[in-house]
Amino acid sequence: MWHKPLTKKVLYVILCMLLLAMCLLPTMGHAQGIPLVNVSTSKAGQTYSMNLQLLGLMTVLSVLPSMLLMMTSFVRIIIVLSILRQALGTAQTPPNTVLVGLALFLTFFIMSPVFEQVYADAVGPYMNGNLDFDKALIKAEVPIRDFMTKQTREDDIAMFMQISNRRELESSAQVPFTTLMPAFITSEIKSAFTIGFLIYIPFVVIDLIVASVLMSMGMMMLSPMIISMPIKLMLFVLIDGWTLLMSSLSNSFVY
Repeated sequence: MWHKPLTKKVLYVILCMLLLAMCLLPTMGHAQGIPLVNVSTSKAGQTYSMNLQLLGLMTVLSVLPSMLLMMTSFVRIIIVLSILRQALGTAQTPPNTVLVGLALFLTFFIMSPVFEQVYADAVGPYMNGNLDFDKALIKAEVPIRDFMTKQTREDDIAMFMQISNRRELESSAQVPFTTLMPAFITSEIKSAFTIGFLIYIPFVVIDLIVASVLMSMGMMMLSPMIISMPIKLMLFVLIDGWTLLMSSLSNSFVY
């Protein structure tokens, strides 16, 4: 399913971010330009005012990264990596910056088929002038919606449909995006905690064995973490844990 190594994925992501920003400000898609400052001249002199459309765009761009992270595989990955760090008992190692960077680039890798389809179907034709903005927006939504729908549990969608007092829908394509997003996030958190639980169990067993051995030896003043952490690190490296984890996380997403 995976394509060739990342080549222009960063460009695809940036273009998709700009396209989604324009989705929230549809009137800006038809504007010829957005002047930074409006200048009006009167007898009292010149007055300057900032364009409200530009102000709205700046506001949207400030929250756009968080919105995009909630619509991709980032949530599941970062939660699993955080649980793994706690299970190993390594405190702040790897640091948060490393975990976020690893989760971000793994997200680019997993989402690359979706980004490529968005670029091929919507962003590329729109930039070449072969597709109107409204049609490009509809085509860009299709692969993202398909990805989110396949990862979302039907029970979560039904719950949010019931909360919003919406009627029963015949197909997943009719689910409003405002309902699909919270359902997708809820499903991702559930999946992440399920994977984290399965990862945590072997490390808990090691902690119990080490604690039992220390208790039987009468070494109650010695913290079991001092002994168990090197053992867990050694076993995790010996079984090539990082490779297994990255492979399992990548294969946990349905296409």
